Amino acid sequence: MSIDQNHWLSLSSGDLSARIDPLGAQLSVLCDRSGRDLLWNGDKSIWAGRAPILFPIVGALAEGTYRLGSAAYRLPRHGFARVSLFRVVDSSPSSAVFRLRADDESLKVYPFHFELDVRIELLGPTLSMTTVIRNQGDAHMPASVGYHPALRWPLPFEQARSSHFIEFEHAEPSPIRRLDSDGLLRSERFPTPVDRRQLKLTDALFRDDAVIFDDLSSRSVIYGANEGPRIRVGFPDAAYLGIWTKPQANFICIEPWRGIADPKGYAGDFRKKPGVSNLSAGAEMAITMSITLLS
Repeated sequence: MSIDQNHWLSLSSGDLSARIDPLGAQLSVLCDRSGRDLLWNGDKSIWAGRAPILFPIVGALAEGTYRLGSAAYRLPRHGFARVSLFRVVDSSPSSAVFRLRADDESLKVYPFHFELDVRIELLGPTLSMTTVIRNQGDAHMPASVGYHPALRWPLPFEQARSSHFIEFEHAEPSPIRRLDSDGLLRSERFPTPVDRRQLKLTDALFRDDAVIFDDLSSRSVIYGANEGPRIRVGFPDAAYLGIWTKPQANFICIEPWRGIADPKGYAGDFRKKPGVSNLSAGAEMAITMSITLLS
């Protein structure tokens, strides 16, 4: 592990190299052994994200507000972890653990004493990320958490953008969900765009924002083109999977979540919101994602 002039941490396994920004504990660079970039570069003119950590919410809130009893709090889409500075609490040449704890500022918008650890490890051709939420308070703590990695589309293996697809581990016949113009979950369901386990990637698919799977059989997907190396994304304990890009952008986000945007018009208590986990005092919850380069 090393720290460069931008204070990003550098990790390597030989097969993969990565750089992580402690601001948001965000995976910011991921390269194969030849130095080819697998991850989006965060072009601010299109989308500044690379692989943000989503906490304590996933997606948008109705009117930007959530409620706990009679109190109301405001949070931006995907919460505050992605713009918070994490502390490095453990590291080696191939792994690091980043930690974020509740402080005076976070308690103003999320009144819970939490600890959030993000462990990133490279082992051969696999990068694994495990995020652990701990409730360090004495009351139940509602929370959501998710991943938002943006992989290059096309991948840097000399295949056309139009030849890329996502292949699911299992058939996914269930209808999908969509978001409205405010980023809120629409009530209606739509026919799955997955055909014989494959989701063909086209810009038209994302004109109505993300494709969201909330009745998912697969625990992994494989992304790539008809020829050349592909990438497997594993998500053993995700409740939802979002797939998103901006039309004509050169990235595709494959997003395992434990949580989801507010349903349109939702005005209930945050603790009862669909997709929210409620952690008892002293409890913890973990979510893992892996990214493996397949030769």
